[in-house]
Amino acid sequence: MIDPRDRLIIGLDTTDCNSARQIVERIGDAARFYKIGLGLFYIGGIDLARDLIAEGCRLFLDAKAWDIDRTVENAARGAAILGVDLLTVHGDRRVMEAARRGRGTATTRLLAITVLTSMDEAGVRELGWRGTVEDLVLARASHAKAAGMDGVVASGQEAAMLREALGPDMLIVTPGIRLPGSSADDQKRVTTPRAAIAAGADYLVVAREILRAPDPRTAVLRFQEEIAAT
Repeated sequence: MIDPRDRLIIGLDTTDCNSARQIVERIGDAARFYKIGLGLFYIGGIDLARDLIAEGCRLFLDAKAWDIDRTVENAARGAAILGVDLLTVHGDRRVMEAARRGRGTATTRLLAITVLTSMDEAGVRELGWRGTVEDLVLARASHAKAAGMDGVVASGQEAAMLREALGPDMLIVTPGIRLPGSSADDQKRVTTPRAAIAAGADYLVVAREILRAPDPRTAVLRFQEEIAAT
């Protein structure tokens, strides 16, 4: 059973590391799992990740790595040495295999990206895909399982389908989480914490509703209450 505090991953999608650090300090011991993505990656995000890990926090490095084999292998090795819990890579077979080699025997778990929650049917058609979003998510998740990935990143709207297809052991990490009645912003495929957990998601990633809250700690506790009530 995953502790509700560990199911919630706070996305530190701020414009600078000082702001991210202030959010962490305001949240205090109400949470212990944070995500650092590309927004902070190039402006000190790795140093912040190192500090958070040293302080006992868990870290999701949302790098979405996609490059030649050797580069991805080195990136995964570096993330494993850093001590991150979760690392994302794109769902290309050679990329996933390179990430596994780089990770080696470390405990860092590798997640394959399926379809971004900001995309809908029109978006995937622009990529040349003629099926549904669900078909593409399932295809990429199946490739991830075959490649030995530890889990996938997908919308809560596809979590039940993925849990049935992937079985109980692969992780499903779900962004695009909103409290009931909240704005979807630029996300197209959103769901609530209760719905995502009930459908089979293991971890929920929340950024804007916590970062923009007058009191981030209170916002975190609201999400955790929703998760615990599932």
